[in-house]
Amino acid sequence: MTTTAQARGTDRPAGSDREAGWRDIAALVLARIGTRLRLIASAVRPLAWVLGAIALGCLVIALPLGWIEVVVIALVIVVVLALCAVFLIGRTAYDVSLDLARTRVVVGERAVGALTLTNRGSRAILPSRVVLPVGAGRGEFGIKRLAPGEEAEELFAIPTHRRGVVSVGPVSVVRGDPLGLFERAHRRDDPIDLFVHPRTIVFDGQSLGFLRDLEGLPASDLSRDDVSFHALNEYQPGDDLRRVHWRSSARTGVLMVRQYEETRRSHFVIGLSRNAAEFAEPDEFELAISLAGSVGLRAIRDSQRVDLRVQGRALPSSTGKQLLDSLAGVEEGRAKDGGLAALAGTVAAHMPLSSVVVLVGGSRTSPEELRAACARLPFGSRVLAIVADLGEAPSLRRIGEADVITVGALEQLPLALGKVLA
Repeated sequence: MTTTAQARGTDRPAGSDREAGWRDIAALVLARIGTRLRLIASAVRPLAWVLGAIALGCLVIALPLGWIEVVVIALVIVVVLALCAVFLIGRTAYDVSLDLARTRVVVGERAVGALTLTNRGSRAILPSRVVLPVGAGRGEFGIKRLAPGEEAEELFAIPTHRRGVVSVGPVSVVRGDPLGLFERAHRRDDPIDLFVHPRTIVFDGQSLGFLRDLEGLPASDLSRDDVSFHALNEYQPGDDLRRVHWRSSARTGVLMVRQYEETRRSHFVIGLSRNAAEFAEPDEFELAISLAGSVGLRAIRDSQRVDLRVQGRALPSSTGKQLLDSLAGVEEGRAKDGGLAALAGTVAAHMPLSSVVVLVGGSRTSPEELRAACARLPFGSRVLAIVADLGEAPSLRRIGEADVITVGALEQLPLALGKVLA
Protein backbone atom coordinates (compact mmCIF):
# COMPACT_ATOMS: atom_id res chain seq x y z
CA MET A 1 0.00 0.00 0.00
CA THR A 2 2.87 2.30 0.68
CA THR A 3 4.27 1.68 -2.80
CA THR A 4 0.88 2.37 -4.41
CA ALA A 5 0.49 5.63 -2.47
CA GLN A 6 3.95 6.72 -3.53
CA ALA A 7 3.14 5.91 -7.17
CA ARG A 8 -0.05 7.95 -6.96
CA GLY A 9 1.88 10.79 -5.34
CA THR A 10 4.36 10.85 -8.24
CA ASP A 11 1.52 10.74 -10.84
CA ARG A 12 -0.24 13.84 -9.50
CA PRO A 13 2.64 16.30 -10.07
CA ALA A 14 3.13 14.99 -13.62
CA GLY A 15 -0.55 15.62 -14.40
CA SER A 16 -0.35 19.08 -12.84
CA ASP A 17 2.69 19.91 -14.98
CA ARG A 18 0.85 18.82 -18.12
CA GLU A 19 -2.15 20.95 -17.21
CA ALA A 20 0.11 23.94 -16.52
CA GLY A 21 1.84 23.39 -19.88
CA TRP A 22 -1.49 23.30 -21.72
CA ARG A 23 -2.58 26.47 -19.91
CA ASP A 24 0.64 28.24 -20.98
CA ILE A 25 0.15 27.11 -24.59
CA ALA A 26 -3.47 28.25 -24.55
CA ALA A 27 -2.49 31.63 -23.07
CA LEU A 28 0.19 32.07 -25.73
CA VAL A 29 -2.22 31.18 -28.55
CA LEU A 30 -4.89 33.51 -27.17
CA ALA A 31 -2.32 36.32 -26.86
CA ARG A 32 -1.28 35.90 -30.49
CA ILE A 33 -4.88 35.74 -31.62
CA GLY A 34 -5.61 38.89 -29.64
CA THR A 35 -2.64 40.66 -31.27
CA ARG A 36 -3.88 39.65 -34.73
CA LEU A 37 -7.39 40.81 -33.96
CA ARG A 38 -6.11 44.16 -32.76
CA LEU A 39 -4.13 44.57 -35.98
CA ILE A 40 -7.20 43.74 -38.02
CA ALA A 41 -9.36 46.10 -35.98
CA SER A 42 -6.82 48.91 -36.40
CA ALA A 43 -7.17 48.61 -40.19
CA VAL A 44 -10.96 49.07 -40.11
CA ARG A 45 -12.08 52.69 -40.45
CA PRO A 46 -15.19 54.01 -38.61
CA LEU A 47 -17.23 54.05 -41.82
CA ALA A 48 -16.59 50.33 -42.32
CA TRP A 49 -17.81 49.62 -38.77
CA VAL A 50 -20.98 51.59 -39.50
CA LEU A 51 -21.65 49.73 -42.77
CA GLY A 52 -20.99 46.40 -41.08
CA ALA A 53 -23.45 47.26 -38.32
CA ILE A 54 -26.06 48.28 -40.94
CA ALA A 55 -25.60 45.01 -42.83
CA LEU A 56 -25.95 42.97 -39.64
CA GLY A 57 -29.03 44.93 -38.63
CA CYS A 58 -30.63 44.40 -42.03
CA LEU A 59 -30.08 40.62 -41.83
CA VAL A 60 -31.41 40.42 -38.26
CA ILE A 61 -34.58 42.30 -39.23
CA ALA A 62 -35.14 40.95 -42.76
CA LEU A 63 -34.62 37.20 -42.33
CA PRO A 64 -37.43 36.60 -39.80
CA LEU A 65 -39.81 38.81 -41.78
CA GLY A 66 -38.82 37.51 -45.21
CA TRP A 67 -37.88 40.91 -46.63
CA ILE A 68 -35.77 39.86 -49.60
CA GLU A 69 -35.00 43.46 -50.65
CA VAL A 70 -33.44 44.24 -47.29
CA VAL A 71 -31.44 41.01 -47.45
CA VAL A 72 -30.11 42.07 -50.86
CA ILE A 73 -29.03 45.44 -49.39
CA ALA A 74 -27.14 43.64 -46.63
CA LEU A 75 -25.43 41.33 -49.14
CA VAL A 76 -24.41 44.29 -51.32
CA ILE A 77 -22.84 45.99 -48.31
CA VAL A 78 -20.97 42.78 -47.44
CA VAL A 79 -19.68 42.45 -51.01
CA VAL A 80 -18.50 46.08 -51.01
CA LEU A 81 -16.68 45.53 -47.72
CA ALA A 82 -15.04 42.38 -49.07
CA LEU A 83 -13.92 44.07 -52.30
CA CYS A 84 -12.46 47.03 -50.40
CA ALA A 85 -10.62 44.70 -48.03
CA VAL A 86 -8.81 43.19 -51.03
CA PHE A 87 -6.94 46.47 -51.47
CA LEU A 88 -5.09 45.77 -48.21
CA ILE A 89 -3.41 42.73 -49.71
CA GLY A 90 0.11 43.40 -50.91
CA ARG A 91 3.58 44.35 -49.76
CA THR A 92 4.61 47.77 -48.51
CA ALA A 93 8.20 46.87 -47.73
CA TYR A 94 9.77 50.11 -48.89
CA ASP A 95 13.30 51.06 -47.97
CA VAL A 96 12.54 54.52 -46.52
CA SER A 97 15.13 57.29 -46.16
CA LEU A 98 14.22 60.60 -44.49
CA ASP A 99 16.81 63.35 -44.88
CA LEU A 100 16.79 67.00 -43.78
CA ALA A 101 19.16 69.41 -45.48
CA ARG A 102 19.79 71.04 -42.08
CA THR A 103 18.61 69.97 -38.65
CA ARG A 104 19.18 73.45 -37.17
CA VAL A 105 17.77 76.65 -38.66
CA VAL A 106 16.94 80.13 -37.39
CA VAL A 107 13.35 81.36 -37.20
CA GLY A 108 12.21 82.29 -40.69
CA GLU A 109 14.89 80.34 -42.56
CA ARG A 110 13.85 77.78 -45.13
CA ALA A 111 13.97 74.16 -43.97
CA VAL A 112 13.72 71.51 -46.67
CA GLY A 113 13.91 67.75 -46.67
CA ALA A 114 13.70 64.75 -48.94
CA LEU A 115 11.79 61.50 -48.56
CA THR A 116 13.11 58.60 -50.64
CA LEU A 117 11.30 55.27 -50.98
CA THR A 118 12.99 52.35 -52.74
CA ASN A 119 11.62 48.91 -53.65
CA ARG A 120 14.41 46.52 -52.70
CA GLY A 121 12.26 43.44 -53.25
CA SER A 122 11.85 41.19 -56.26
CA ARG A 123 8.18 42.04 -56.81
CA ALA A 124 6.43 45.29 -57.63
CA ILE A 125 4.72 47.31 -54.90
CA LEU A 126 1.26 48.65 -55.68
CA PRO A 127 0.47 52.39 -55.32
CA SER A 128 0.26 53.55 -51.74
CA ARG A 129 0.11 56.69 -49.64
CA VAL A 130 2.86 57.96 -47.35
CA VAL A 131 2.09 60.07 -44.28
CA LEU A 132 4.84 62.25 -42.81
CA PRO A 133 4.05 63.89 -39.43
CA VAL A 134 5.66 67.32 -39.04
CA GLY A 135 5.14 68.72 -35.56
CA ALA A 136 1.39 69.00 -34.93
CA GLY A 137 0.56 68.66 -38.65
CA ARG A 138 1.31 66.10 -41.29
CA GLY A 139 2.06 65.83 -44.97
CA GLU A 140 0.73 63.19 -47.36
CA PHE A 141 2.36 61.91 -50.55
CA GLY A 142 0.91 59.61 -53.19
CA ILE A 143 3.44 56.99 -54.26
CA LYS A 144 3.03 55.36 -57.66
CA ARG A 145 3.56 51.68 -58.38
CA LEU A 146 7.23 50.84 -57.89
CA ALA A 147 8.91 48.09 -59.89
CA PRO A 148 11.75 46.09 -58.31
CA GLY A 149 14.75 48.36 -57.78
CA GLU A 150 12.78 51.52 -58.59
CA GLU A 151 12.67 54.49 -56.21
CA ALA A 152 10.51 57.56 -55.68
CA GLU A 153 11.65 60.84 -54.16
CA GLU A 154 9.45 63.52 -52.62
CA LEU A 155 10.73 66.96 -51.57
CA PHE A 156 9.01 68.95 -48.84
CA ALA A 157 9.41 72.25 -46.98
CA ILE A 158 8.86 72.76 -43.24
CA PRO A 159 7.44 76.06 -41.95
CA THR A 160 9.78 77.73 -39.46
CA HIS A 161 7.90 80.90 -38.53
CA ARG A 162 7.96 79.90 -34.85
CA ARG A 163 10.85 78.91 -32.59
CA GLY A 164 10.75 75.37 -31.28
CA VAL A 165 11.80 71.75 -31.68
CA VAL A 166 9.85 70.17 -34.54
CA SER A 167 9.66 66.39 -34.71
CA VAL A 168 9.69 65.18 -38.33
CA GLY A 169 8.44 61.60 -38.74
CA PRO A 170 8.21 58.70 -38.29
CA VAL A 171 7.14 57.92 -41.84
CA SER A 172 4.00 55.79 -42.17
CA VAL A 173 3.24 53.84 -45.36
CA VAL A 174 -0.53 53.57 -45.74
CA ARG A 175 -2.45 51.10 -47.90
CA GLY A 176 -6.19 51.57 -48.28
CA ASP A 177 -9.20 51.31 -50.57
CA PRO A 178 -10.73 54.08 -52.73
CA LEU A 179 -13.79 54.40 -50.44
CA GLY A 180 -11.70 54.86 -47.29
CA LEU A 181 -13.24 51.88 -45.49
CA PHE A 182 -9.95 50.18 -44.63
CA GLU A 183 -6.47 51.49 -44.00
CA ARG A 184 -3.28 49.67 -43.06
CA ALA A 185 -0.31 51.69 -41.86
CA HIS A 186 3.27 50.58 -41.38
CA ARG A 187 5.81 52.82 -39.68
CA ARG A 188 9.19 53.19 -41.31
CA ASP A 189 12.34 55.05 -40.24
CA ASP A 190 12.79 57.04 -37.02
CA PRO A 191 11.74 60.64 -36.37
CA ILE A 192 14.23 63.49 -36.74
CA ASP A 193 14.26 66.60 -34.55
CA LEU A 194 14.48 69.94 -36.33
CA PHE A 195 15.72 72.71 -34.03
CA VAL A 196 14.33 76.13 -34.93
CA HIS A 197 16.68 78.49 -33.09
CA PRO A 198 15.71 81.96 -31.88
CA ARG A 199 17.04 85.02 -33.63
CA THR A 200 20.27 86.34 -32.14
CA ILE A 201 22.55 89.28 -32.81
CA VAL A 202 26.34 89.28 -32.97
CA PHE A 203 28.10 92.21 -31.33
CA ASP A 204 31.68 93.01 -30.41
CA GLY A 205 33.44 95.07 -27.80
CA GLN A 206 31.10 94.31 -24.88
CA SER A 207 32.54 91.72 -22.54
CA LEU A 208 30.46 91.45 -19.38
CA GLY A 209 32.55 88.92 -17.52
CA PHE A 210 36.08 88.19 -16.43
CA LEU A 211 38.48 86.90 -19.05
CA ARG A 212 39.65 83.32 -18.82
CA ASP A 213 42.61 82.76 -16.52
CA LEU A 214 44.05 79.47 -15.29
CA GLU A 215 44.19 80.77 -11.73
CA GLY A 216 41.26 83.17 -11.84
CA LEU A 217 41.45 86.96 -11.66
CA PRO A 218 41.93 88.91 -8.45
CA ALA A 219 38.85 90.55 -6.99
CA SER A 220 38.52 93.35 -4.42
CA ASP A 221 37.62 90.90 -1.62
CA LEU A 222 40.45 89.87 0.72
CA SER A 223 41.06 86.30 1.83
CA ARG A 224 43.32 84.41 4.21
CA ASP A 225 44.06 81.68 1.68
CA ASP A 226 44.39 82.14 -2.09
CA VAL A 227 47.04 82.52 -4.79
CA SER A 228 47.15 86.30 -5.35
CA PHE A 229 49.37 87.87 -2.66
CA HIS A 230 48.14 91.22 -1.34
CA ALA A 231 49.91 92.30 1.89
CA LEU A 232 51.30 91.28 5.30
CA ASN A 233 49.16 91.66 8.41
CA GLU A 234 49.75 91.06 12.09
CA TYR A 235 48.83 87.60 13.28
CA GLN A 236 45.30 87.21 14.63
CA PRO A 237 43.96 84.22 16.57
CA GLY A 238 42.65 81.69 14.09
CA ASP A 239 45.11 82.52 11.28
CA ASP A 240 46.81 79.59 9.62
CA LEU A 241 50.38 79.30 10.92
CA ARG A 242 51.44 77.99 7.53
CA ARG A 243 50.87 81.53 6.19
CA VAL A 244 53.37 83.11 8.63
CA HIS A 245 56.04 85.18 6.89
CA TRP A 246 59.02 84.33 9.08
CA ARG A 247 61.51 86.85 7.63
CA SER A 248 59.22 89.80 8.28
CA SER A 249 58.35 88.41 11.71
CA ALA A 250 62.05 88.19 12.64
CA ARG A 251 62.72 91.70 11.36
CA THR A 252 59.79 93.40 13.13
CA GLY A 253 59.58 91.18 16.20
CA VAL A 254 55.85 90.70 15.56
CA LEU A 255 54.31 87.59 14.06
CA MET A 256 53.21 88.53 10.51
CA VAL A 257 50.97 86.50 8.17
CA ARG A 258 50.32 86.80 4.45
CA GLN A 259 47.00 88.18 3.21
CA TYR A 260 45.67 87.40 -0.28
CA GLU A 261 43.20 88.78 -2.79
CA GLU A 262 40.32 86.46 -3.55
CA THR A 263 40.38 85.09 -7.09
CA ARG A 264 37.50 83.76 -9.10
CA ARG A 265 37.14 81.78 -12.25
CA SER A 266 35.01 83.30 -14.98
CA HIS A 267 31.51 81.88 -14.41
CA PHE A 268 28.76 83.48 -16.46
CA VAL A 269 25.19 82.61 -15.43
CA ILE A 270 22.02 83.48 -17.37
CA GLY A 271 18.68 83.26 -15.57
CA LEU A 272 15.76 83.33 -18.03
CA SER A 273 12.30 83.69 -16.52
CA ARG A 274 9.53 81.54 -18.04
CA ASN A 275 6.74 83.05 -15.96
CA ALA A 276 4.00 84.01 -18.47
CA ALA A 277 2.63 86.64 -16.07
CA GLU A 278 5.85 88.67 -16.47
CA PHE A 279 5.41 89.07 -20.24
CA ALA A 280 2.83 91.29 -21.92
CA GLU A 281 2.54 89.09 -25.04
CA PRO A 282 4.14 85.99 -26.63
CA ASP A 283 6.38 88.10 -28.90
CA GLU A 284 7.87 89.72 -25.81
CA PHE A 285 8.79 86.28 -24.47
CA GLU A 286 10.44 85.50 -27.81
CA LEU A 287 12.42 88.74 -27.54
CA ALA A 288 13.61 87.74 -24.06
CA ILE A 289 14.81 84.38 -25.41
CA SER A 290 16.66 86.10 -28.25
CA LEU A 291 18.31 88.50 -25.78
CA ALA A 292 19.42 85.63 -23.53
CA GLY A 293 20.81 83.74 -26.53
CA SER A 294 22.73 86.76 -27.84
CA VAL A 295 24.33 87.51 -24.46
CA GLY A 296 25.17 83.82 -23.93
CA LEU A 297 26.83 83.49 -27.33
CA ARG A 298 28.92 86.59 -26.64
CA ALA A 299 30.08 85.09 -23.32
CA ILE A 300 30.95 81.76 -24.99
CA ARG A 301 33.00 83.60 -27.61
CA ASP A 302 34.81 85.27 -24.68
CA SER A 303 35.80 81.75 -23.52
CA GLN A 304 33.71 81.94 -20.38
CA ARG A 305 31.91 79.11 -18.67
CA VAL A 306 28.22 79.71 -19.31
CA ASP A 307 25.31 78.23 -17.38
CA LEU A 308 21.70 78.74 -18.43
CA ARG A 309 18.89 78.29 -15.95
CA VAL A 310 15.11 78.62 -16.09
CA GLN A 311 12.50 77.90 -13.45
CA GLY A 312 12.75 74.27 -12.44
CA ARG A 313 15.89 73.17 -14.25
CA ALA A 314 19.29 73.96 -15.69
CA LEU A 315 19.72 73.74 -19.47
CA PRO A 316 22.81 72.54 -21.39
CA SER A 317 24.79 75.56 -22.55
CA SER A 318 28.49 74.70 -22.65
CA THR A 319 28.67 75.40 -26.41
CA GLY A 320 26.83 77.75 -28.72
CA LYS A 321 24.95 74.87 -30.34
CA GLN A 322 23.83 73.49 -26.99
CA LEU A 323 22.76 76.94 -25.84
CA LEU A 324 20.59 77.57 -28.91
CA ASP A 325 19.19 74.03 -28.88
CA SER A 326 18.14 74.53 -25.25
CA LEU A 327 16.53 77.90 -25.99
CA ALA A 328 14.67 76.39 -28.94
CA GLY A 329 12.78 74.11 -26.55
CA VAL A 330 11.97 76.66 -23.81
CA GLU A 331 8.25 77.24 -23.28
CA GLU A 332 6.35 79.60 -21.03
CA GLY A 333 5.74 78.26 -17.53
CA ARG A 334 2.99 78.56 -14.97
CA ALA A 335 2.60 81.03 -12.14
CA LYS A 336 3.23 78.34 -9.51
CA ASP A 337 6.78 77.89 -10.85
CA GLY A 338 7.65 81.34 -9.47
CA GLY A 339 8.94 84.52 -11.05
CA LEU A 340 12.29 86.24 -11.46
CA ALA A 341 12.92 86.49 -7.71
CA ALA A 342 12.43 82.74 -7.22
CA LEU A 343 14.73 82.06 -10.16
CA ALA A 344 17.41 84.33 -8.62
CA GLY A 345 17.15 82.39 -5.36
CA THR A 346 17.74 79.14 -7.24
CA VAL A 347 20.77 80.62 -8.98
CA ALA A 348 22.21 81.74 -5.63
CA ALA A 349 21.66 78.29 -4.12
CA HIS A 350 23.17 76.27 -6.98
CA MET A 351 25.81 78.70 -8.30
CA PRO A 352 27.16 80.67 -5.33
CA LEU A 353 30.54 81.37 -6.98
CA SER A 354 29.19 82.92 -10.17
CA SER A 355 31.12 85.98 -11.30
CA VAL A 356 28.46 87.48 -13.59
CA VAL A 357 24.70 86.89 -13.41
CA VAL A 358 22.35 88.12 -16.14
CA LEU A 359 18.63 87.96 -15.36
CA VAL A 360 16.21 88.22 -18.28
CA GLY A 361 12.51 89.01 -17.72
CA GLY A 362 9.50 90.76 -19.22
CA SER A 363 7.96 94.21 -19.04
CA ARG A 364 5.42 93.16 -16.41
CA THR A 365 8.14 92.37 -13.90
CA SER A 366 7.58 94.90 -11.12
CA PRO A 367 10.43 97.01 -9.66
CA GLU A 368 9.86 95.23 -6.33
CA GLU A 369 10.32 91.86 -8.03
CA LEU A 370 13.51 93.08 -9.71
CA ARG A 371 14.85 94.45 -6.44
CA ALA A 372 14.10 91.19 -4.63
CA ALA A 373 15.71 89.16 -7.43
CA CYS A 374 18.91 91.21 -7.42
CA ALA A 375 19.13 91.06 -3.62
CA ARG A 376 19.02 87.24 -3.63
CA LEU A 377 22.02 86.78 -5.91
CA PRO A 378 25.44 85.82 -4.53
CA PHE A 379 27.38 88.62 -2.86
CA GLY A 380 30.25 89.83 -5.01
CA SER A 381 28.71 88.78 -8.32
CA ARG A 382 28.22 91.38 -10.99
CA VAL A 383 24.47 91.55 -11.69
CA LEU A 384 22.79 92.70 -14.89
CA ALA A 385 19.02 92.54 -15.40
CA ILE A 386 17.60 92.77 -18.94
CA VAL A 387 13.91 93.65 -19.31
CA ALA A 388 12.30 92.85 -22.67
CA ASP A 389 9.71 95.52 -23.48
CA LEU A 390 8.61 95.62 -27.13
CA GLY A 391 8.71 99.04 -28.75
CA GLU A 392 10.55 100.80 -25.91
CA ALA A 393 13.78 102.75 -26.39
CA PRO A 394 16.84 101.32 -24.67
CA SER A 395 17.33 102.71 -21.18
CA LEU A 396 19.50 102.11 -18.11
CA ARG A 397 18.67 102.35 -14.41
CA ARG A 398 20.15 101.14 -11.14
CA ILE A 399 18.44 98.93 -8.58
CA GLY A 400 20.73 98.49 -5.60
CA GLU A 401 24.06 97.20 -6.91
CA ALA A 402 22.55 95.90 -10.16
CA ASP A 403 22.32 97.50 -13.60
CA VAL A 404 18.88 97.16 -15.22
CA ILE A 405 18.51 97.79 -18.96
CA THR A 406 15.27 97.88 -20.94
CA VAL A 407 15.43 96.64 -24.53
CA GLY A 408 12.57 97.06 -27.01
CA ALA A 409 14.13 95.24 -29.98
CA LEU A 410 16.95 92.75 -30.47
CA GLU A 411 18.98 95.26 -32.50
CA GLN A 412 19.05 97.60 -29.48
CA LEU A 413 21.02 95.18 -27.31
CA PRO A 414 24.56 96.39 -28.25
CA LEU A 415 23.56 100.01 -27.57
CA ALA A 416 22.00 99.12 -24.20
CA LEU A 417 25.05 97.11 -23.12
CA GLY A 418 27.26 99.98 -24.22
CA LYS A 419 25.51 102.21 -21.67
CA VAL A 420 26.25 99.69 -18.93
CA LEU A 421 29.93 99.38 -19.78
CA ALA A 422 30.51 103.07 -20.50
